[in-house]
Amino acid sequence: MISLIKFLLRGLLRTFYGVTVNGMENYYQAGKRVLIVANHTSLLDGILLYAWLPETPTFAINSGIAARKSFRLFLMFVDLFEMDQTSPLSLKSMIRFIRDDKKAVIFPEGRITTTGTLMKIYEGPALIADKADAMILPIAIDGAQHSPFSYLQNRGHVRRFPKITLTILPPVKILLDPELSGHQRRKEATLKLQSLMLKLQFVTYNHHQTLFQAMCQAATKYGRNLVVLEDTNNVVLTYKQIFTRAFAMSRLLQQQTTRDEYTGLLLPNTTTVVVCMMAMQYLSRVPALLNYTAGIQNILKACSTAGLKTVYTSRTFIERASLQDLANELQQHVKLVYLEDLRDQISLKDKLTAVIQSWNPAASYQRHCGKPDPDSPAIILFTSGSEGVPKGVVLSHSNILSNFAQVRIHIDFKPSDIVFTCLPLFHSFGLNAGTLMPLLGGSKVYLYPSPLHYRIIPQLVYEKNATIFFGTNTFFKGYANYAHPFDFHTLRYVVAGAEKLREDTRQLWMEKFGIRIFEGYGVTESSPVISVNTPLVCRTGSVGLLLPGMQSYLAPVEGLEQGGRLVVSGPNVMLGYLLQNSNGIIVPPAAERGPGWHDTGDIADIDDEGFIWILGRAKRFAKLGGEMVSLTAVEEIAIHCWPAANHAAITLFDEKKGERIVLVTDFHGADRKQFTEAVRELKVSELHIPRKIVLAEELPVLGSGKTNYQLLTEMVQAEDQEGSGWIRKITNLVKLTSADHRSLEPDAD
Repeated sequence: MISLIKFLLRGLLRTFYGVTVNGMENYYQAGKRVLIVANHTSLLDGILLYAWLPETPTFAINSGIAARKSFRLFLMFVDLFEMDQTSPLSLKSMIRFIRDDKKAVIFPEGRITTTGTLMKIYEGPALIADKADAMILPIAIDGAQHSPFSYLQNRGHVRRFPKITLTILPPVKILLDPELSGHQRRKEATLKLQSLMLKLQFVTYNHHQTLFQAMCQAATKYGRNLVVLEDTNNVVLTYKQIFTRAFAMSRLLQQQTTRDEYTGLLLPNTTTVVVCMMAMQYLSRVPALLNYTAGIQNILKACSTAGLKTVYTSRTFIERASLQDLANELQQHVKLVYLEDLRDQISLKDKLTAVIQSWNPAASYQRHCGKPDPDSPAIILFTSGSEGVPKGVVLSHSNILSNFAQVRIHIDFKPSDIVFTCLPLFHSFGLNAGTLMPLLGGSKVYLYPSPLHYRIIPQLVYEKNATIFFGTNTFFKGYANYAHPFDFHTLRYVVAGAEKLREDTRQLWMEKFGIRIFEGYGVTESSPVISVNTPLVCRTGSVGLLLPGMQSYLAPVEGLEQGGRLVVSGPNVMLGYLLQNSNGIIVPPAAERGPGWHDTGDIADIDDEGFIWILGRAKRFAKLGGEMVSLTAVEEIAIHCWPAANHAAITLFDEKKGERIVLVTDFHGADRKQFTEAVRELKVSELHIPRKIVLAEELPVLGSGKTNYQLLTEMVQAEDQEGSGWIRKITNLVKLTSADHRSLEPDAD
């Protein structure tokens, strides 16, 4: 009877939901004493597991849910164990049941998700698995959250019959220190189960495909006519319109470039950048995004490093940004193509063909590309150059999509979201986290050309009803100083990265807007996110937990007692570097433990719960008297002294001690006596006291929002050599540098 019911259920579910099951062999490897855990996506979850699990396990269900009338029909066909996860007696009964070599299904979240991502994990399931010495069999359910049987009807795109996939992962056992007991043991077990559930969410997304295929998949999933892109030129695009424009443009790009060619893009944040990238992805060209604020020499070096033959830009952009000198210089080394000229060459036939192709972009892509390699280069970005000559970072399709799969576990991008992106797209934070990830998640992206408009941006966030906002400490502090307390009332995620989030900025946002900024961490080489704090897992001051699928270790640093160099590996870590004079050969990442590991160059510490604490850049440590002194720590002491100001610590060569610390600040009343008193108050080493404190009207920043330490060091060195007029010179240079990063509009703040 049960076999017949299962057979009929499978037939119905396959017909309406196209259910597929992967990893069934792992079920048989689990043995007899098994706790089956699954993410809770919808009211269909129990039926799906009942229909496809070879045996009929016992379902452990909350007594309150089991009493609901809507579940009575289903519960007639299964063995039910009613339990209260907060009751010790109920948990003990479940432990005894599992110990008798039984299998049981439990949903650790205890309720159906209302966010589309993982909810709170209860201690009960972890305690049961630990005390019963049971194998845990994780099962990932994907797709059911988009059905009418989910709780996301008002939060995201819901379809009548979405495709559903069940993925059974290899069985694991929670291993704990035998010395742990009581509350500490329960806490550790719960953290391990939570980590397993996060991994469960990660595997539900197919990251082994190309960016174009993933965008086609998103358009199918969320609707081709969904508006997902807008810019300050009032250009509003749906998925279908993005594909239509990309197909039309690709017919001209195909004549000017060759397959797998690295091709430059020199453009501001507009919808055109996304369209150009998608056209290149369709043609299997690799876009290399150039940092137009990096200066002529650095841009020319970037072109040389990547072997660029063609660079696409906009005549309007060049004129408004006063980049004529750059354009003239570029024309002597590469073919500079203006998109305005291309637009005039698109024929009516091209447009009609593009419209037809956009009806089924996936089929057009398959006909054109056959079987593209997801592990081939997809995008080239260049390191900021804050500490040297920029390097080309080559990211594959799988790198970028893996990072999306990792991040979407914590930040639930959905069609009801509007992501405000003002970070430059030549920076990995702005491109991947601020643009590509939301587009893949069905969210609308509003592109703004500059993050430095502190008065304008809060007003636009308010007008556009933005819900997700990415930025840096520098920018968030600037917005908070000018914003009205109600400007950010629609924001549900505010995420800071690229530089350390200062405590005064965090407090300012909490007090003025009632918003908690979540700090994350990443590097371009990891596509870029490595860790992030979220409402589910957060530790103030840290940068969060390592993302699922990643591994890390701390390499020891001579003279440093706490922490070490953070080295990471994972599916989101780059293919490798393009270096000067490397003739286009990609240099893959490698570290002490072998290939595939990337040394981030950051000094970090990792606590017992896995939270990462960034102590500073490895290059931003001074060696004084045989000890390593963090320049970031020097800046934090300065913040303690003068919290409303900006500070930057650098090192200069010293004939006697090898190095000396110089603090640059925009606080006019700064002096070494106050700093020395703060050092003694905080009980830190007096090696942190700078030899010299100098005043600047404004500190130089890169387009990404980070302090431009390289320029700052050069200016201080120039002062040392010339010996006079330094404050005047640094003030003028800083003003010039900041102006280079401002937007193209004449009324910019």
